Amino acid sequence: MVAGICLLLASCGNMSQVLSAMTNGTGVANAITSVIGLDKVSAQNLIGTWKYSAPGCAFTSENLLAKAGGEVAAVQIEEKLLPYYQQVGLSSGNTYITFNQDGTFSSKIAGTNFSGNYTFDEKSQQIKLKGILLSINCYTKRELNGISILFEGKKLLSVLQTMAALSGRTDIQAIGEISKQYDGVRVGFDMKR
Repeated sequence: MVAGICLLLASCGNMSQVLSAMTNGTGVANAITSVIGLDKVSAQNLIGTWKYSAPGCAFTSENLLAKAGGEVAAVQIEEKLLPYYQQVGLSSGNTYITFNQDGTFSSKIAGTNFSGNYTFDEKSQQIKLKGILLSINCYTKRELNGISILFEGKKLLSVLQTMAALSGRTDIQAIGEISKQYDGVRVGFDMKR
């Protein structure tokens, strides 16, 4: 199966991109879970506290070959996002979300609190987060070592601008700027328990 995945990856991008992704264990694991369809999260799996571990990215294409190639490109986008996330100071201590069984959530994004109610659609993998001042739609994707909480690339900017306004920070703007460059891409956070 791994040889088949490598062949798919090789047919979807140039060899240097493939080799770069192959040396990144997370990229390979994410490519395998996407290709064999293990990337769905169940409502029960969502319950609990998830802490930020790295930038997250996924392409929205349902085409098998595009997904395999998309994971290679996703690794590259995550690598571009990392310095911006580091500049903002995102860490497991200041960026996390807790989904409760009763449909409530509590979270921090770059240290800014956000809580309220959520709904989760298992078919579309969409999570609707509704707080007092803000409502956000995001998506989840199962990863080998956790999940990703992802936003449409262009919508990440508005989410981060709102969080920046609530916290008084201006350094978050740069993340939104890079996220606007990618159509058909969801970007956000890889999360672990």
